[in-house]
Amino acid sequence: MAREKQAEITIMEPLSPVSRLFVSPGFYGAIVFTLGFKTRCNSSAIVEGIKNTWIKLPRFSSKVVMDDKKNGEAVWVPVNVRVEDHVFVPDIDHFDITNPDQFIEDYTSNIANTTMDMSRPLWEFHVLNIKTSNAESLGIGKFHHSLGDGMSLMSLLYASSRKISDPNALPTTATTRKQVGSNDNRWLVARFWLMIRVIFTTFIELFKSLLTLCFMRDTKTPLMGKPGDRNGPRKIIHRIVSFDDVKFVKNTMKMKVNDVLLGITQAGEDPVTEKKKSLEETRLRGTIAVNLRPETKIKDLADMMTKGSKCRWGNFIGVVIFPLWIRSEDDPLEYVRRAKATMDKKKISMEALVLYGFIKFTMKIFGGKAVEAITKRVFSHTTLTFSNVLGPNEDISFFEHPMCYVGASALIGPQALIIHYVSYADKIIINLAVDTTAIPDPHLLCDNLVESLEIIKLSLLEKGLHKMEV
Repeated sequence: MAREKQAEITIMEPLSPVSRLFVSPGFYGAIVFTLGFKTRCNSSAIVEGIKNTWIKLPRFSSKVVMDDKKNGEAVWVPVNVRVEDHVFVPDIDHFDITNPDQFIEDYTSNIANTTMDMSRPLWEFHVLNIKTSNAESLGIGKFHHSLGDGMSLMSLLYASSRKISDPNALPTTATTRKQVGSNDNRWLVARFWLMIRVIFTTFIELFKSLLTLCFMRDTKTPLMGKPGDRNGPRKIIHRIVSFDDVKFVKNTMKMKVNDVLLGITQAGEDPVTEKKKSLEETRLRGTIAVNLRPETKIKDLADMMTKGSKCRWGNFIGVVIFPLWIRSEDDPLEYVRRAKATMDKKKISMEALVLYGFIKFTMKIFGGKAVEAITKRVFSHTTLTFSNVLGPNEDISFFEHPMCYVGASALIGPQALIIHYVSYADKIIINLAVDTTAIPDPHLLCDNLVESLEIIKLSLLEKGLHKMEV
């Protein structure tokens, strides 16, 4: 009898605070991703691959149950999984497809708008042997956000893939450089000054977040959704641009990739909001997802699943509120400079970490409904969500299927616009998830983002600043 109780305790693992937020009835969160393949899909190979990798992970072979013994707290409970019930292969021949790209958009959007069955493991994968303008076939997956964040799921993609150049080798990730400080007095002074800046900047940014939570709301623009907790139907689209162009801007202006992408986002939204009488009076902000793990590069899946790992699998993300520079600038490079200046402040602030701790504290003391109400209020007072994920830096194969791109969108919160950038080899995939009742033509917004990158690149070439590139 004692052994049975011990087994029950071991089996029922509680969800993390952020995962509990995503399974709350009023704050549904899911990740929809698209894998483009260079060949036709073999569904049997994909099913076999999932059996050998995904199902070995506890989250993919468990369901969420509200434990009455713990006051209705959400817990993971292992179940037997039949992979074939989660992998769908629609008969494309039965559809009258005149525009494959539009068909995939509609198919993906339908998956996004369909609520997942909480009585079984929260994932599904669709295999579509249909040729589009970017791929010979596609795999479209949907994971409930409680399974993990973007970094966790990207590590799963790595574990499911092999290098094209070496079919027996796992994909490699970009290395991160660590700065090594000296022990002289100047270093000590610099560290002390940095500590003062961190404390001051954190206080200022948290005060702004408090104002947002209480009453400060973004200006009503065509990008804002309708007031309320629920969105209209989501539409998901993506566009592929050159990663080399982004790197060119990054290296020339001596910035980070994230700075460039934020600059492109600011420049791309300017034409949409220019209908306002005065752009100087427009307040437009975005919530940016921040990885709170000590390391930012994608870790090996086995390392993330190890107990005690500093880069654990799960939802270890925080949020910062980013004020977008929406002005008519004669110099398009100003959008990127402004993005970097604002992001530099956010990097030395502990805003994301403190807010994550606040969510954990509120969840423990007041429960999930209080966290849900707070999170909804922050999202409803801002305009959009932004994030970017670094993907493979070389071509890979997914369960023996050579890939040509990967796109993903996280569907969370009541905002009408969600922008995600995902890199793959020499490509950047721009992913938009929009509320079509607020933004009926997301392709126009996507065109603006693509055009903004081109304008920024041409501006650098015209000014001859590319000579600075190292």
